[in-house]
Amino acid sequence: NMNIASNMFYMMMLIYMMLIMFNSYMINYFIKRSINSFNNMNKNKYIMNMTKKKDINNNMSPLNMDILSIIYGSMLGNSYMMKNKDNKGTMMVLEQEYCNNNYLYYLHNLLSNLGYCNSNMPLIKTKLCKKGKIKQYLKFNTWTYTSFNNIYNEWYNNNNNNMKMIPKSLNNYLTPLALSIFIMDDGCKTGKGLNFIMNNFNYKDIQYLTYLLYNKYNIKTTIINNNNDKYIINVWKESMPILTKIVSPYIIPSMKYKLINY
Repeated sequence: NMNIASNMFYMMMLIYMMLIMFNSYMINYFIKRSINSFNNMNKNKYIMNMTKKKDINNNMSPLNMDILSIIYGSMLGNSYMMKNKDNKGTMMVLEQEYCNNNYLYYLHNLLSNLGYCNSNMPLIKTKLCKKGKIKQYLKFNTWTYTSFNNIYNEWYNNNNNNMKMIPKSLNNYLTPLALSIFIMDDGCKTGKGLNFIMNNFNYKDIQYLTYLLYNKYNIKTTIINNNNDKYIINVWKESMPILTKIVSPYIIPSMKYKLINY
């Protein structure tokens, strides 16, 4: 009887393990199927000419205000820069969660039309996060340019683990386009106002940014200590009409909810 019970126990454990493996296989199958379906749909929706870097003649040309606005606005958010292995060139990496896919396609469209990245549409990817949660995201990078090196040196302090810092040159490049990208990337609607999540910067840098917002655009803000030296910039309610008027021409439809009260 003990042998029968033991065999039944191991048989039940084997069946249980097989069910777990089957469920895992089915979950992965349907995730990949949905991703492929979404990617195919968006390939048809966003049709652009294919480009290769060798076909672009902007390698030696100076950076114009459009590309500088896109770079500086994105760097205020979650984007980051990387130097290549021989430190002779720099590229920018842009990433957004799946829920912000239209915004990332918008950035990709801007950069590819300006000739700074391949026009192949970014595809949805997945990665395993804490507590076994599967995260869907989109990511692409620009081509590598030596003209990006000076920008990299302005945004990074190599003695501080490559933590971003807000450069003084932002005074020249915090254009309406850059500000709108900053809002779409890191802006968070709160009541009748707007918060900027500033986890990537220290307090001194954030003070400088609030100074620029007021000095350039008369936008009044307050710095809030969120937790453990993580800060938020809160835009005052009275400044929201000013901010909205400045950035509205550049805000894509899926992001207009951040300014909906104005």
